Amino acid sequence: MLIGDVARRSGVSARMLRHYDSLGLVRPTGRTDAGYREYSSEDIRRIFHIESLRSLGLSLREVRRALDDPGFTPSELVEDLIRQTRERIASETELLTRLRRIGAAEPAGWENVLQIVALLQALGSKSAGKRQRAALSSVEEVPVPVEALVEAALSETDPNVAGALRWALAQSGDGGLALLAEGLGSPVAEVRKRAVQSIAEIPNGEATAVLQDALANPDIVVRRYAALALGVRGVADAVPTLIDMVVEGTNDVDAADALSALASRPALADQIADRLVNCLAHGTVEASARRRLTQALADIPGITASRALAELSHDEDRAVALTAAYILGIRNAR
Repeated sequence: MLIGDVARRSGVSARMLRHYDSLGLVRPTGRTDAGYREYSSEDIRRIFHIESLRSLGLSLREVRRALDDPGFTPSELVEDLIRQTRERIASETELLTRLRRIGAAEPAGWENVLQIVALLQALGSKSAGKRQRAALSSVEEVPVPVEALVEAALSETDPNVAGALRWALAQSGDGGLALLAEGLGSPVAEVRKRAVQSIAEIPNGEATAVLQDALANPDIVVRRYAALALGVRGVADAVPTLIDMVVEGTNDVDAADALSALASRPALADQIADRLVNCLAHGTVEASARRRLTQALADIPGITASRALAELSHDEDRAVALTAAYILGIRNAR
């Protein structure tokens, strides 16, 4: 079969077939009387083998080795190809993500594109200072796509940079809320923590609803951060978790402050006081927890809290009694 016929039937150009010939990769085994290259069925089979191996990403040098070296074992080469392919996919995915983010920012011109690229690169810098400046400038200068801010916030380990990113997200509105909510279900505990911290700084009602759902999150850290934020927002659903935090001594001062904020609503003050008193009456509560619960009653207004403090001033635990008597004295002096 002549080279033109082979090219038509194999899909390999005549130019490439000549290149294979010059490399010694596949040479026609015959010639016509006129001196034209003539390929045998075995030659054509080898061409198809070459094209199959090239489709896997092998170079022509690797193809030749695979076909001509009797001792060649493909496993190592295939593993190397897998690695190269994964790296290429990761690189292309990163590029696609960056392009989508630039497109989402709707740049007005190439100057805006270059500014956005510079900010995205700064957010991924190894320098904490550069990342922090990028987070702050994302609000003041060219807006960074919210997806990039969320990704940075969920992965940031430096507390100062993390604070700047949370602030930037809060300034951007609720655009990143859905992505942050997805972060609450991450298998990585630190990501879940960063997600709830970021949501807590978004002031709108949709963020409040997400935080209320987070009170049922399997991660106790998420529940605690959500409860602290909801307490400040006046959401009564946070009360049980906040009281648990007082009992457990985890951020108990912040939890007591949140309970105090909630108790500024008359309808909630007695309910919170009753819950604190019920915990105090529970026989399994440790002495240190009883003292924290007594302290938490200090800023809960109303007759229920005052009566409880009066009773606690005669408690068998001297530390509890002294704490209650001191608090009661301050309340009576007001």
